[in-house]
Order: sequence, then C-alpha cells, then structure tokens
Amino acid sequence: QVHLVESGGGSVQAGGSLRLSCTASEYTWKAYCMGWFRQAPGKEREGVASIDAGFDRTTVYADSVKGRFTISKDNATRTLYLQMNDLKPEDTGMYYCATDTAPLTVGCPIATSTDLDEYNYWGQGTQVTVLS
Repeated sequence: QVHLVESGGGSVQAGGSLRLSCTASEYTWKAYCMGWFRQAPGKEREGVASIDAGFDRTTVYADSVKGRFTISKDNATRTLYLQMNDLKPEDTGMYYCATDTAPLTVGCPIATSTDLDEYNYWGQGTQVTVLS
C-alpha cells in the first residue's frame, strides 16, 4: 500500500520558488510528526522541516532553509506542503516526505540521523533542481 506520494518538484532558476505536496493515506495522516527531507547526490539524507501534527503544530527547520521554506498541512485533503522560496543551487536534491507514527522524541527533531530513523513511512521522492 502506498502511504505517501510527493509531487511538485522540477527545475527552477536560483531565486525562484516551488511548492512541494505530499498526499498521505488515512493511516499515515494520523502520525504525530510529519516532515520533509532531502538527499543530494553523494550526500546523506538530511532533515529540511518538520511539523508536530498535534494541537500546537510546532515546526522545526534546518538552519540552511530558515526564512526561505515553510512547512504546512491541510487536514481536509491530507496533504503536507513545503513552500520553498529564494531557492539556491545547494537546495538541489531528491525531496522526500515522511511521517513518524510513534515518535520517541518530543518536538519532531530532524537534526541527526537518529532523528531521521524515527520516521517510519517514506514517500518515493520528488526531484528538485535549482539552476545557477
């Protein structure tokens, strides 16, 4: 069963914008944490942004994207979004959405590989290429 499907990737000039979407199954939408991650060629997967799906919807961002990217969610359509503005060539990579249905750590952290390992459902990814 496919739980998460990303869309919205593409090629864009530096300084441009893209909005990624991730449609979730009913089961994965019940996750406590939801996030966006990316992996550039030859590099490890890294956390980009996360959102606590609970009442307060606390968000966490990687330092490299703060002020440029915004994570949000729409419960009516079970869709997770990542609005990406002022894109830079170093933002190039495969972007994945993921959910954590049973987090061990409060606050939906995304800073370490251990944090990423907690996410138990992953989409197939959507490619983002930023041209200089």
